[in-house]
Amino acid sequence: MSSDRQRSEQSLRSPKNQPAWYQPLKQRNYRLFLVLVFTGSVGVWMQRLAQDWLVLQLTGSPAAVGVAVALQFLPMLIVGPLSGLLVDMFPKRRIMLVCQSVIAFLALGLAAWAASGTITVWAVYASCVALGVTSAINQPAMTVFVNEVVGDAALRPAIGINNAIGQLGAMAGPALAGIVIAHVGSAAAFAANSLLGLLVLCLIAAIRPAELHPGIPAARGRGQLLAGFRYVKDRPSLLLIIALAGLLGMFGMNGPVVLAAFAERVWHNGVEGFGLFNTVSAIGALAGALLAARLRSLGRKGIVLAAGLFGLSQLVAALMPSLILFMVMLVVVGLMTLLFLTSAATAVQLEAGPEIRGRVMALYLPLLLGGHALGGLLAGWLTEQFGVRLGLVATGGLGMLSAVVIGALLWRNSRRSQPA
Repeated sequence: MSSDRQRSEQSLRSPKNQPAWYQPLKQRNYRLFLVLVFTGSVGVWMQRLAQDWLVLQLTGSPAAVGVAVALQFLPMLIVGPLSGLLVDMFPKRRIMLVCQSVIAFLALGLAAWAASGTITVWAVYASCVALGVTSAINQPAMTVFVNEVVGDAALRPAIGINNAIGQLGAMAGPALAGIVIAHVGSAAAFAANSLLGLLVLCLIAAIRPAELHPGIPAARGRGQLLAGFRYVKDRPSLLLIIALAGLLGMFGMNGPVVLAAFAERVWHNGVEGFGLFNTVSAIGALAGALLAARLRSLGRKGIVLAAGLFGLSQLVAALMPSLILFMVMLVVVGLMTLLFLTSAATAVQLEAGPEIRGRVMALYLPLLLGGHALGGLLAGWLTEQFGVRLGLVATGGLGMLSAVVIGALLWRNSRRSQPA
């Protein structure tokens, strides 16, 4: 055992009644990192929602919003595998500094252009692509950087808390954007994100490099890019959890399209309702984040069950006859979203070895968010063709079906792996 790991374990020893999730919080770098993760997640998702709403204002079409969502996430499917190799080969802190600088610059540029009143939908689409490429590199770096922040001894609880905080920021960002857009406008939302980007840069700079636990970088040479694919392919259970995340991303993570359409066409409360719906979902997400942080592990059965309940809660929300009941179900949707996403991401990270974790997460995240991109297109098309409620019923039902199919495949794989 290395001396770094021994020091880490000694520093994390605590009274028996101290919960495991508290262990990494005793480290200064990790506390800073959690604020960084939350702030960065809020900012990026705030930017995404502001872009989506601006597209809806410029075009009046939910299908056009679906295109914007797709352009934000489809680049991850292309850049993702390469970004994972970059994360495993180069210093993650340096990658994060570069990416966050680009994100802050994009937000500032959109703020100025939107405030001028001359912005076009094509300019927003271009920003969506640029944000997608940058996020494809930044998100795996931030996800894997937690290993270097806490070391081996506190890795399991740190990964769980980190994923919960990141997903919570993903729910709080749209809620905050909705409030800002409703009271000040889209330009103000972009400007707020540029300020959050500067705060993230300051937090990255405040992390003390001397207290990090850097891993061994991946060797340079042929075959390193494909190593992540082979690693996942040789582990069917890992592959199936990643596939389930992609399917739920496609059929479940369609909030920007669906909630905008419900606000405009069902409840007729405009951007104020859009912001309110995202805020209510964020409340449920907070409950899901707290629950996920307290659970050691859901296990594969629990992950599949959470996925099925995620789809079911969306289906039920679509059928609610009143605004109050609809918002109650949005709390449930937010809770199940965080419970599933946090548990799935934690399981994938812990199953992947540290030497290849960047490449594995660079497959998981693009598939999840790429599925989200395709889901935006699907939700937009279903909404246009069949109406808002039936569109959400369809995607919720498909999410439940995905959980059933993946659960059956996991069960069959576990039966095959058992000794005769």
